[in-house]
Amino acid sequence: MKQCIKVWTEVFFLQDSVAKPHVIVAGAATWSIKIHNGSNEALSQYKMNITSIAPLLEKLAKTSDVYWVLQDPVYEDLLSENRKMITNEKIDAYNEAAVSILNSSTRNSKSNVKMFSVSKLIAQETIMESLDGLHLPESSRETSAMILMNVYCNKILKPVDGSCCQPQPPLTLIQKLAACFFTLSIIGYLIFYIIHRNTHRKNKSCTDLESGEEKKNIINPPVSPLEILLQSFCKLGLIMAYFYMCDRANLFMKENKFYTHSTFFIPIIYILVLGVFYNENTKETKVLNREQTDEWKGWMQLVILIYHISGASTFLPVYMHIRVLVAAYLFQTGYGHFSYFWIKGDFGIHRVCQVLFRLNFLVVVLCIVMDRPYQFYYFVPLVTVWFMVIYVTLALWPQIIQKKANGNCFWHFGLLLKLAALLLCICFLAYSQGAFEKIFSLWPFSKCFELKGNVYEWWFRWRLDRYVVFHGMLFAFIYLALQKRQILSEGKGEPLFSNKVSNFLLFISVVSFLTYSIWASSCKNKAECNELHPSVSVVQILAFILIRNIPGYARSVYSSFFAWFGRISLELFICQYHIWLAADTRGILVLIPGNPMLNIIVSTFIFVCVAHEISQITNDLAQIIIPKDNSSLLKRLACIAAFFCGLLILSSIQDKSRH
Repeated sequence: MKQCIKVWTEVFFLQDSVAKPHVIVAGAATWSIKIHNGSNEALSQYKMNITSIAPLLEKLAKTSDVYWVLQDPVYEDLLSENRKMITNEKIDAYNEAAVSILNSSTRNSKSNVKMFSVSKLIAQETIMESLDGLHLPESSRETSAMILMNVYCNKILKPVDGSCCQPQPPLTLIQKLAACFFTLSIIGYLIFYIIHRNTHRKNKSCTDLESGEEKKNIINPPVSPLEILLQSFCKLGLIMAYFYMCDRANLFMKENKFYTHSTFFIPIIYILVLGVFYNENTKETKVLNREQTDEWKGWMQLVILIYHISGASTFLPVYMHIRVLVAAYLFQTGYGHFSYFWIKGDFGIHRVCQVLFRLNFLVVVLCIVMDRPYQFYYFVPLVTVWFMVIYVTLALWPQIIQKKANGNCFWHFGLLLKLAALLLCICFLAYSQGAFEKIFSLWPFSKCFELKGNVYEWWFRWRLDRYVVFHGMLFAFIYLALQKRQILSEGKGEPLFSNKVSNFLLFISVVSFLTYSIWASSCKNKAECNELHPSVSVVQILAFILIRNIPGYARSVYSSFFAWFGRISLELFICQYHIWLAADTRGILVLIPGNPMLNIIVSTFIFVCVAHEISQITNDLAQIIIPKDNSSLLKRLACIAAFFCGLLILSSIQDKSRH
């Protein structure tokens, strides 16, 4: 063995890359025990031999993957007489000697020789199946070989699932700068907190001399924006460290998803029972009031989370219904933003910046910390682009809002012309992939919408729900027009229309809802379903809205359980990528190995708490970073633009260095 390894090290210095192996798997002990009848002198000689080859192995490990295989245990009861000296006690002594010598072969750094101990663990479970007590069954050897191949091949193939043995990616320059920023934020907040606490103590000691109101102001001084800023970035830094440890640092295990009907449908039954249990009266009884939309977002998000963790995308009927839930989010985007601009008429830059900040803040931070492209979090680019489309459509001359229209059919017709023009643009881009790709391949759009060097994925995602935002805008316009003319009855407990009309619409809605479900369940393949989905998804969405809102009693109550999750639905959707799922959503994070139920409870609790905290941080930072004063806002926008320009330059440098 020593002579063979010596030849390979010399081959390296002669730069003969053909002759030198890429992977060396070595091990010894069992034959030494057998030949020398388990004597102590043999163990001493074994230690000397290992000591003599350790430097050579270490030298070889600098250019090749070197694994020292620990000796497997034996099943002593089955051993033949001429093998009785091979005991597990002797094997453990030889393994300990090899580990201690090879690990201490380098004084100043960790040994490059890897200990392959997993085969020993496998053998402990399977040695009872051995035919002679010494040789392992074929299945054990196959498992060990598969793990060895994973260790080597995963570095090259980089599989996008929950496979083990994926090496930790090196930190990029942007990640290092982000780590420095968050570290400084944590230190800054601690310093600020210590100074603030000492000042507070001094002020408190003087309160006996103050009057009641003055005393109250000194004891509870207002929180400064600087403190909120430092505190927010401090908490965010700790949260981002957790994100990195979960899905980049190889600190926690990951496992693959395996879909069964029970893993998807049983949790859904649980959350539905909880949702129905926490019923409360709504503050208002209008169609799609705030509590109701929060509830809608909440239960949809919980269903989508269960869909992702159970791997239910392999079951086509479930996949098609989840596609409707994603479309429903975009429908709400069209409905909500159109309603705001139509009623408020607020096209100011402050509103735009507030929405863009709340949508994109977490994703931008994750792109930096987790070294992922913006398009990787596809839903956020989708809702961001659609918000800008709605804004531009309504803000362009002539600006038509409810106050200006005021029942005038001419202005209503003008708005419908705008919506018709938008629909034509959507149809043109949907059926002209070349034009779409040219637009979004231009710099700097390409940096935001490219994935793996092209914008096809973005085109596919956008095209899949291309009409539903338009449907949401059109529904909002029709609903607000009917509301303005007092055609709807939105009082507490009242049906939305007359009894006959309400019953007829409810019947049509239920039939439409069930018809869509039957069609989705009978689809032959995803490609066929996806082609029809953009045109027909609105049927089930509108059916649900009517079923939920036509009866007055249904419109007057909501589930506070679902509404709570709905208020943090965006954060839940984004955070799941790294701290609930793993391997970029392809696997499942394992915080507690060996106990799947406890693991899912603990990881889910942490995941929900983190999402809620990030939502609060985003709201706090939005108030500070996006001020209402336009002059201050423009200055900060200039700083943000400079930041992104720097980020793009660093990203370009980073890409060139990778290539």
